[in-house]
Amino acid sequence: MRVLVVEDEDEMADAIAHGLRRRAIAVDVVYDGVQAMDRLAYVDYDVVVLDRDLPELHGDEVCRRLVAMERGSRILMLTAMGEVGDRVDGLGLGADDYLPKPFAFTELVARVRTLARRTAPAKPGALERRGLVLDPAARTVSRDGAALTLTRKEFALLEVLLRAGGGVVRTRDLLAQAWDEHYEAGTGALRVAMATLRRKLGDPPLIETVPGRGYRL
Repeated sequence: MRVLVVEDEDEMADAIAHGLRRRAIAVDVVYDGVQAMDRLAYVDYDVVVLDRDLPELHGDEVCRRLVAMERGSRILMLTAMGEVGDRVDGLGLGADDYLPKPFAFTELVARVRTLARRTAPAKPGALERRGLVLDPAARTVSRDGAALTLTRKEFALLEVLLRAGGGVVRTRDLLAQAWDEHYEAGTGALRVAMATLRRKLGDPPLIETVPGRGYRL
């Protein structure tokens, strides 16, 4: 899952992003409406957490433009205006959900996950392949009945590979789905994470590198 947080209050934006990343969700952050449209022009997000009262370009206009783009991203409108009329107006613009400030972070996470499920095709609860079982809801992984302990990034990579059903996942798609804008192409972070994931999965090896294309399980 990849989420864009559009919020002009720096501390709140960074707190939301930090909390979502702790739950193995890839998050990008921008602080005004113009930056949001620049990012949305070339990245497909599952969910956009959109503050309504934004500088440069109002959140209402960002919402209108994103809906018109027909990209499939779900919109959670986040605002200090919590009156019924405000919520109706926000939903009327095309937002999928509306959460007034202040809010409980656990509720924000639940709403983001619910919207992401609407974005993606229906998927089974547990993913299984060659003795490997990954449960996204319980955040557990096992191989041949033995529990494995993975980092958030390793878990996200393995989930993407499992959902591919044995197909090749391109490197750029792995980065888009399991990483966020903090990934730097020269760091080799993906190779390092993949190496540790392979080690934890044990023998016989399950992850294959397809030269020039990506990886498959």
